[in-house]
Amino acid sequence: PVVGVGGVVVRDGRTLVIRRAHEPRKGEWSIPGGIVELGERLVDAVRRELLEETGLEVQVGPIIETFDRVHHDASGRVRHHFVIVDYLCGAPSGTPRAGDDAEEVAGVAEGEIEALGINAHAAAVLRRALAQP
Repeated sequence: PVVGVGGVVVRDGRTLVIRRAHEPRKGEWSIPGGIVELGERLVDAVRRELLEETGLEVQVGPIIETFDRVHHDASGRVRHHFVIVDYLCGAPSGTPRAGDDAEEVAGVAEGEIEALGINAHAAAVLRRALAQP
């Protein structure tokens, strides 16, 4: 398994999502994040990935969820196995922009999540973040 992180940025009742530029899940809307580099702390990876993908400098908060994401090929063999840690993040300033692994960025309210076709698991994480006080 490969360790990945996600950063759920909530600002003004909206959460930031990206359209993925690369496989797996190329073209899908998702939580920004990526792979933890060797020797990198999880929170440092969140800061780096969010800066690279959205241009925002974030304040990393508590863990929202830790989970496995396993992708299989057509024959049923495991193609990718990620262990992902999603964090609640703040970004009090800055304008998001699509960066290296993102084709596009958007801020979405809870009622707009389904319209983007965000997978059920990521949608649940986003809703949990939006419900935080």
